Parts: sequence; structure tokens; C-alpha cells
Amino acid sequence: MKEFRPAAWMIWRWLRWLIAFAVIGFWVWLFVVQVSMPPMEYSLPFEDWYGNWRDAFIVSAVFLAFILGLVWPRGRAQWRNAGIYSAFLISLFVEMFGIPLTIYVVAPFFHLRALDFGMNESHLWAYLLDRADMVPLAWGVYLVMTVSMAFIAIGLALVAIGWARVFGARYELVTSGIYRFVRHPQYLGLILVVIALNIQWPTIPTLLMAPILIVMYVRQARREDRELEARFGSAFLSYASRAPAFIPRLRQQSTLAEQTKG
Repeated sequence: MKEFRPAAWMIWRWLRWLIAFAVIGFWVWLFVVQVSMPPMEYSLPFEDWYGNWRDAFIVSAVFLAFILGLVWPRGRAQWRNAGIYSAFLISLFVEMFGIPLTIYVVAPFFHLRALDFGMNESHLWAYLLDRADMVPLAWGVYLVMTVSMAFIAIGLALVAIGWARVFGARYELVTSGIYRFVRHPQYLGLILVVIALNIQWPTIPTLLMAPILIVMYVRQARREDRELEARFGSAFLSYASRAPAFIPRLRQQSTLAEQTKG
């Protein structure tokens, strides 16, 4: 039995990393597909694009599986945060594929009909760039899709790597791997996904919820820092002095790299 437990743990460790790299590979592949595609000159009309509840359900399920599967909540506060994040995703994809409530609200202010918005036109940042004669609509859509897909790929990579590294380490202070550079890579990843989706397909609910979600995860990170300080004391304080909560200190890391080479 003693020999079986370490072997099983090693198998699960490698399996975790396989899952993490599969997640990263999938979203990197989607980003490469997006970059390699020409700008979409065509656009599905309103009646062909909206009312697609099957896609709304599938995309919501995929994102929720990634998020909840890799950031499994523990405790009341984390479950509350996960619930708000899930509401953010579902409200977004309902508007993206089902009923465009934001367009119904916004269109009259520009003396437009909601029916004037189809697939491309519903990328509202791209549509505004086109209306301002700054970037043609097709290129605007290409721009917002490329930037948002890059942010999503980076964000979910942080979530997946953080999950694979810290899973099962509830009673130890993890300071290696991705945690050498930031203390909360998973929360940083979730924040990047929120920003990315608001770049790709902004809606009134998601724009209002974005700052709430960001503040929510910053507060959650601070709460966890206090818990780790209480548990590990000076060891955590020393670690926190080297690794920032969210934004890596690039100058510090480059200095460390130079010292290592020397």
C-alpha cells in the first residue's frame, strides 16, 4: 500500500500537467486559427445570427467547465465569487448568441434599428471604430478578435498552469514554477479573461460586472495572503517580498536571470 500511493500520486501529477497542456494547446490553436484567418468581409444578418440557443449553451458550458474545473471553489467566499463569474459568462453568451439586450438598448441612441446589427456589427468596439472612419468593420472585427483571443489564451494558460502546480498543496507554501513570478496566477488569469471577453463582445451587464469581478478577485487574493501569512509567518512574508500578487516584476526577473547566467 505504501508503494502504491506514491506511484498513484506521480501518475496524477503527470495527468494534471497533461490536462493543463491540453487546455493551453486548445486555446493557442484557436488563437493561431484566428490570426491566420483573413478579415471577415461577410456578416450574418440579425435573424441568422441571433436566437442560436444551442451555441449559447455549448459555449457557456465549455467556459464554465474550464473555469470551475480548474479553479474549484473552496469555502463560501470562493463559491460566491464563482457564482458571480458564472453569471458573467452566461449573461455574455446569452447576448452573444441568443437575445442582444444591449443592442436593443443602444441602437435607438444612434438612430439605428436592432435589425441592423448582425454578426460583425455586434462586435461593438469594431462597429464604433468603423462608424468613426478609423478602421473598416472587417479589420476592426479582426483586431478585437485577435486581441481578445490572445488575452483568453494567456488567461486560461495561467489558470491551467496554476491549477496543475498548486493542486493538492493546501498545507504547503508553493513558491516555484509560475508562483515564482506571481502569487495569484489563477486570479490574474480569470481577470484577463474578463477583460478579453469585454473586448470581444461588450455588453451593458458584462461592462458593469467587470470591475466588480476584478475587485472581487483582488480582495480574495488579499484574504488568502492573510491566511498564508498566519499559517507560514516569515516564510510567506519573504516570499511575498519577492513575488508580487498579480503583475510580475520584469526588471527584477531579468536581474535574476543575469545573475544566474553570471
